[in-house]
Amino acid sequence: MDEPFWKTKPLAAMSAAEWEALCDGCGKCCLAKLEDEDTGEIHWTSVACRLFDAGLCRCTDYANRLERVPDCVRLTPDNVATIAWLPATCAYRLVAEGRDLPAWHPLVSGRADSVHEAGVSIRGRVTAFEEECDEPEAYVAHILPEEP
Repeated sequence: MDEPFWKTKPLAAMSAAEWEALCDGCGKCCLAKLEDEDTGEIHWTSVACRLFDAGLCRCTDYANRLERVPDCVRLTPDNVATIAWLPATCAYRLVAEGRDLPAWHPLVSGRADSVHEAGVSIRGRVTAFEEECDEPEAYVAHILPEEP
């Protein structure tokens, strides 16, 4: 039996469809994160991007997100290893580190909802959207005790 593509191909060799399939749909990338200027520590919040659909756990305008949200980050094979805030569960990070995907990942389970059923996604955990946080201090009230 052939090995799955994420076990045999480096990120840079993946097709566009394979690259997109690696995303587990957790939505963690769409949460605001605060970085401590002194320590570099990342603090996760439960504040979602204005384009995030909290019920579907998806971007409502994925194709145009980079134009509509100036601080949205496009993940690439070149930058996934350098982005400190990528969650420990992120498939791009796992593959870049030479690790396998967890059993709940949709590519492994064969079901898109497995990420939500495993409690890995942010579905049901968004407490605000960025447009509701007009001052930087407003995000502080939504800091999570740990990475979601």
